Amino acid sequence: MKVAILSGSVYGAAEEVAHGAAQLLESAGFEAWHKAGASLEEVLAFEPQAVLAITSTTGMGELPGNLQDLYYQLRDRFPAWSGLPSAVIALGDSSYDTFCGGGELMHELFAELGMREALPMLRLDASESVTPEDDAQPWLAELITALRG
Repeated sequence: MKVAILSGSVYGAAEEVAHGAAQLLESAGFEAWHKAGASLEEVLAFEPQAVLAITSTTGMGELPGNLQDLYYQLRDRFPAWSGLPSAVIALGDSSYDTFCGGGELMHELFAELGMREALPMLRLDASESVTPEDDAQPWLAELITALRG
């Protein structure tokens, strides 16, 4: 199965999680594709069979700049992803009112696209974790199982 990993990061933590996710997926026999700042054309050229979004939150609950263009392209062009499995890892800080707001935006977009949620969104709290790439691993193992099922 081909899994596209879409990521948005301000300081690099989401990119680290995305890199680790790609390694885990590939070691489990999936074909994982990740490119920070990817365009919709690049994602569509990969022809994903599942999509994983990994994003931090910035500002007042917005997506990081390196994921905003892709988000708007997806929303405006509405690719034929209905029924495809999707999943979201959201990085945030629970001391803010907009905790994991970027992940919520991606989760809502996937629902609007008619995608099937493979697992409930994982919320990683920066006030509790210093290694989100490690904290995501048990959830990613569950995702691998869900995608196989």
